[in-house]
Amino acid sequence: MSDDLLTVATIFAMATVTYLTRIGGLYLMRGVRVRGRLKAALDALPPAVLMAVIAPTVLATGPAETIAAVITAAAAFLRLPMIAVVAIGVAAVVALRAFF
Repeated sequence: MSDDLLTVATIFAMATVTYLTRIGGLYLMRGVRVRGRLKAALDALPPAVLMAVIAPTVLATGPAETIAAVITAAAAFLRLPMIAVVAIGVAAVVALRAFF
C-alpha cells in the first residue's frame, strides 16, 4: 500500500469512527428525556473535554504558549467571536515565540 493510499484510508477510518461515535450517542440517548441536571451536565461536557486536552499542552510547553493561552482565554472571556479569539491566540503565540 502506498503512502498516499494509506493516508486516505487512515482519514476515512478516522471519519468513520467519529461518525459512528456521534450516531452511537444519539442512538443511546433516543429514549432519554434531557432536562434539568442532565441537561446541565451534558452542556458542561464540551468545555470540560476541551480543557482536558488543552491544559496539559499549555502547562507543559514554554512561556510563550502559556502566556498566549492566557491572552486567548481573556479574549474568549470577553465573548469575542470565535474567529477573533482564534486569530488573537495565533497572533499572540507567534509574537511571543519571536520575543522569547
